[in-house]
Amino acid sequence: MKIAILSNGNANYSTRRLLEEAAKRGHEVHVIKYKNCYVSIAQHQNQVFYKGKPLGKYDAVIPRIASNMTKYGTAVVRQLEMQGEYCLSKSLAIVRARDKLRSMQLLAKNGIDVPKTVVSRNTADIDELLDQLNDMPVIIKLASGTHGNGVVLAETKKAARSVMQAFYLSDADGTNILLQEFVKESAGSDIRAFVVGSKVVASMKRQSLDDDFRSNLHKGGTGAPIKLTAEEEKVAVKAAKTMGLSVAGVDLMRSSRGPLVLEVNASPGFGIEKVTGRNVAGKIIEYVEMNANRTIKKDKVGA
Repeated sequence: MKIAILSNGNANYSTRRLLEEAAKRGHEVHVIKYKNCYVSIAQHQNQVFYKGKPLGKYDAVIPRIASNMTKYGTAVVRQLEMQGEYCLSKSLAIVRARDKLRSMQLLAKNGIDVPKTVVSRNTADIDELLDQLNDMPVIIKLASGTHGNGVVLAETKKAARSVMQAFYLSDADGTNILLQEFVKESAGSDIRAFVVGSKVVASMKRQSLDDDFRSNLHKGGTGAPIKLTAEEEKVAVKAAKTMGLSVAGVDLMRSSRGPLVLEVNASPGFGIEKVTGRNVAGKIIEYVEMNANRTIKKDKVGA
């Protein structure tokens, strides 16, 4: 097969692993720096160009779009979809997953439990929003934030008001600001379930540092392999499907009322391989091999 990996370059660990596994299985693989692509749009003549030449035909495209390049990266993916290319992650699914509010609305609509979340654009509603969550502390986060950035733990109502007012004042682009309940029993830990197709292929528990509530590995958190319960696996797969993603990193939290989905990541990192010893990149290439020649399915999420 001829495979294109849309990425910022093969210096990225995840891209490098996909390249290694695809080449090992005898595929022709090209790493395409999507920020160096441009799209020509005209009636019946839409095309993606790379380094001044039309991007050739590929059997499969694996998007690895960075969060800060979501709009441009997904525009390139969308154009390839319109040209009939098989894209492992659809442009609409990536955009959907990158919006925390939209994700929460869809997950809740489809019967997936999430931390109680409230959102408003009116600074006069702050006290009412805090009352909705019943208890302190609360998590305050930007809907467009990623990798633990734009997330604050407010211990008191006074602190929450100050943080929200600061977010509102600095929020020139209209990004939604979310308030979420703080799940005390999680004790600064969460679970990353790596979903490929309809299976969880790797899972790890992430634990935050003592002075931080965020468990992201690049924020200093630690990771360890963990076996998911049948319910947690089912929830993780359903969450990825709800977003319309074939490959996803689903972040879960164990609570007294069962597993809660915190976030669904459209371009999950492969650091989980180092923690678990699982060959995640190989599973993705296997999935591509099995699905690239099938009829491209229409997105059915509807939101």
